[in-house]
Amino acid sequence: MTLEGKVALVTGAGSGIGRATAVRLAREGATVVALGHRQESADDVAEEIRRDDRRALPVAADVADAAAVRDILAHVEQELGRLDVVVANAGVNGVWAPLEELEPEEWDSTIATNLTGTFLTVRYAVPLLVRQGGAVVVVSSINGTRTFSNSGASAYATSKAGQVAFARMAAVELGPRGVRVNSVCPGAIDTEIGDNTEQRNTENLGVRAEYPDGQIPLTGQEPGLASQVADAIAYLVSDAASHVTGTEVFVDGGQSLIA
Repeated sequence: MTLEGKVALVTGAGSGIGRATAVRLAREGATVVALGHRQESADDVAEEIRRDDRRALPVAADVADAAAVRDILAHVEQELGRLDVVVANAGVNGVWAPLEELEPEEWDSTIATNLTGTFLTVRYAVPLLVRQGGAVVVVSSINGTRTFSNSGASAYATSKAGQVAFARMAAVELGPRGVRVNSVCPGAIDTEIGDNTEQRNTENLGVRAEYPDGQIPLTGQEPGLASQVADAIAYLVSDAASHVTGTEVFVDGGQSLIA
């Protein structure tokens, strides 16, 4: 699954799935554009990549800011001259709350980062991707696609469902131009994203369910690893997946089949 000679942009590269993916794609030979929300986090993952004698270009932007994303892609073209892979991973859990308590600005913030940010990343990458063909992976979730049991996560689940629909539409539109677009839908993964989740009054929402053997058929109570999601992404952006587009890969140990 070599990516030698290719350039890969990974958003949300500063931590979690994004960081694991940036490191994995670099090890496969790609020059990685590591986009973080803060320059410090981008620099940190770039340093890790360079310790393996691989190439990285650390950049920072808010993916919900159209002008900032456009400028990043212009910078990639100027510095590296090409783009072969895009991993639209940047996202937030946002606020989880009952519908009547979720403020419009809280809804807007989650949609802006997760869904609009995905659109902007792909939209400004397209002119570069179509030059030689390429691959896009959108990092969605089991929430909003197979699983609807996390009551209160209406903004998050909606953004994730929207990402899958967007990826399918883009796959059809960009396929004739040599660009493949797929999604990965992780389940419970051991990352820091939960630390930035605000939950308000969600304890008694929805329908209660018990899983005495755990929610994840493969591992019981143990969440997956960010590196396992990165493995799936590395496959999807490689030539090994050259006839795969418009599909979702669920990286959840079977969680979404029962939870």
